[in-house]
Amino acid sequence: MTTALTESAVLHNGLKMPLFGLGVWKVKDEEAESTVKAAIEAGYRHIDTAAAYQNEAGVGAGVRASGVARDQIFVTTKVWNADQGYESTLAAFQASLDKLGMDYVDLILIHWPVKGKYTDTWKALEKIYNDGKARAIGVSNFQIHHLKDIMESGTIVPMVNQVEYHPLLTQQELLAFCRENRIQLTAWSPLMQGNLDLPVLAEIGAKYGKSPAQVVLRWDIQNGVITIPKTTTLSRLTENADIFDFQLTEDEMNRISALNRNHRFGPDPDNFNF
Repeated sequence: MTTALTESAVLHNGLKMPLFGLGVWKVKDEEAESTVKAAIEAGYRHIDTAAAYQNEAGVGAGVRASGVARDQIFVTTKVWNADQGYESTLAAFQASLDKLGMDYVDLILIHWPVKGKYTDTWKALEKIYNDGKARAIGVSNFQIHHLKDIMESGTIVPMVNQVEYHPLLTQQELLAFCRENRIQLTAWSPLMQGNLDLPVLAEIGAKYGKSPAQVVLRWDIQNGVITIPKTTTLSRLTENADIFDFQLTEDEMNRISALNRNHRFGPDPDNFNF
């Protein structure tokens, strides 16, 4: 399993980003250390946090406690909405590094496209990247028009766009745009906040001896979308990652994609109360 968990996508700057990782949204800081340590011991090499999650200190402690070298773990964090703007982003990023106890991150993202601020925030991320404090920079919850804004005003094309993505929200236009521009899509909330009771998923899962969750995560990976399911349960850490020993057929992939209802479980980036 460890080998499979190191399978990577290559970002447009050449950096390898593991296809599968652990998200720690809503994981309390005191839980984060043990969860991250357990995940790394189970073979995970990609941890996704954010300033807004208030668990960066626990994540950093978990990485150190694992005993695995820092350069073997891909760590993502994000700039929160209230910290956006050029100078405030630089200060917020330094605060994140201090909490993580690290001198660089592998990826820093703009958490949401705050109107009137995200282009300045992007310029700060470009500086962070050029200064060598982040190995890659990207965005989260950006629609096509947001991406075009920073591609026109900035000098670096985002390397990653992390969005809500799952069988009920397949975001085909956004996925196609990102592929055309070599922006790697990453899925948050890939398991639809537990709303997995769909007959197609159960039927396909039965064929392979896999759970509906494992079928969805496999669908993500085969679509070339990095996925970061969240769990604090050790058995789930292992189960979620056990998706590299089967392959969905083209027909099965299409049947899962056909479940799309443009249904969001999280906020709409164009109608988000910042």
